[in-house]
Amino acid sequence: MKVYELLLQVIQMNIQEDIRKQIVQELKINQASQCPHVVVCYHSFYHNGAISLVLEYMDRGSLVDVIRQVKTILEPYLAVVCKQVLQGLVYLHHEKHVIHRDIKPSNLLVNHNGEVKITDFGVSAMMANSMGQRDTFVGTYNYMAPERISGSTYDNKSDIWSLGMVILECAIGRFPYTKSEDQQSGPSFYELLQAIVGSPPPSAPPDQFSPEFCSFVSACIQKDPKDRSSALDLLNHPFIKKFEDKDIDLGILVGSLEPPVR
Repeated sequence: MKVYELLLQVIQMNIQEDIRKQIVQELKINQASQCPHVVVCYHSFYHNGAISLVLEYMDRGSLVDVIRQVKTILEPYLAVVCKQVLQGLVYLHHEKHVIHRDIKPSNLLVNHNGEVKITDFGVSAMMANSMGQRDTFVGTYNYMAPERISGSTYDNKSDIWSLGMVILECAIGRFPYTKSEDQQSGPSFYELLQAIVGSPPPSAPPDQFSPEFCSFVSACIQKDPKDRSSALDLLNHPFIKKFEDKDIDLGILVGSLEPPVR
């Protein structure tokens, strides 16, 4: 008999009762995801002011845990990560018709087999949909697209900006708006928001990375969402295609790491 490891996530919901019921109902509809690159929610229930989610357990934690140990991820492995996340985003954007709104390293989970899966799409998407469609401030500002910070209308291209920021961070070993590897020298909250909205977007250093990788990052991190590629388009980007026939095994990298503290 196969034994499944599960994770229980509890989320306090200080919102109106009718909205809570709607979120629980919509989470039930979204259980048993048909996409192998989205973490499965096996069950959800509401009790005593909190929603509890029974989730698929990813035994190597998130990209945060990976970066903490390896410092940077090499391009071949990044291509494998990107492809799997993009497949998850294609599912969310084109089949489920939802915007994740909170793509960040801690929401991209990995297991010892080298599988990468998106998590938290249900809660972030359902909360935003329930509280006013696409004009709510749901998500982590560090990885948030300029149009969201400025309060403009946004669509699924905002997730693409966030993905570009995550992948660039994994490549250079620091948050892209941090000036050096010393994380203490990063911008303040307001400086960061101003930089995301008003300054040129960050890019991959061309003297350190391949033209394909630099092009991929640029295709994601464009100030105008109309200039960003879609998840479907990015699956055919030369950076992804470059390593598809190379049999890169991400499991070798993450399988050698210490598992996160449970």
